[in-house]
Amino acid sequence: MIPFDYHAPKTLQKAMRLVREHGDDASVLAGGHSLIPLMKLRFAAPAVVIDLGGIGGLKKVTAGHETITIGALATHYAVESHRLLPGKCRLLPETASEIGDVQVRNRGTVGGSIAHADPAADWPAAMLALNAQFDIAGPSGERAVAASDFFVGLFTTALQAGEVLTRIRIATPPENSGGAYVKMRQSASGFALAGVAAQVALDSAGNCASVAVGVTGVASVAYRAHAVEDALRGRGLDAIAEAAAHAADGVEEFQEDHHASADYRAHLARVFAQRALTRAFERAT
Repeated sequence: MIPFDYHAPKTLQKAMRLVREHGDDASVLAGGHSLIPLMKLRFAAPAVVIDLGGIGGLKKVTAGHETITIGALATHYAVESHRLLPGKCRLLPETASEIGDVQVRNRGTVGGSIAHADPAADWPAAMLALNAQFDIAGPSGERAVAASDFFVGLFTTALQAGEVLTRIRIATPPENSGGAYVKMRQSASGFALAGVAAQVALDSAGNCASVAVGVTGVASVAYRAHAVEDALRGRGLDAIAEAAAHAADGVEEFQEDHHASADYRAHLARVFAQRALTRAFERAT
């Protein structure tokens, strides 16, 4: 048993006050699918647990004409089942549907997964591909951090002491665009041995006007596959295979364990980059 004090604030202001009061002794609980396993394994032993689940204002998902907003406490299922998102940004519900199982998707939260920054989690790849912005509340007020600056290392993000992720903002993709997420899942956990999210926009000739590719499960931190993007920009569907061959370029530290070797993960990155880009191109047209 791990003894701890439990708080369930009903407002963000009260939650932030508790975070400031207890400092390093406290851990924030969202859906619980990151913190509770760590506590069971004795990798975390907080003296205080601050449960954000009662803060209703952080659970809303809005699909606007210009901006898509996801509250940090929105569940994966809330994104997966949102009636407007498939027509606004297919990549978001598709990513959500690939996470864990039904129980995990109904309880786990988007913000909790992002803040945990597991190197095999699904959301980081999608957030990188969509150039998401993360709103963060802390002792010095609020600030926004781009996804490209947020994931900095193994289980490490740009969140500073006393800060809490509150919402995710994504520019609604234009009509001539498409996105896709594909992965090889670890059979027991559902985490990605390799996962690739791609978002493309096409010009009037059907060539790639803009592209962003996020990769997870391959390195110690999710990353943008800039070499793939550079090779594809301005070109058409027939260039995807050549561009996808660069999906593991620049990776300095590959993930490697009994599930998959470094070489196999690099291979999967290239294979799934091609599949995700092909699907994204098809959806854009």
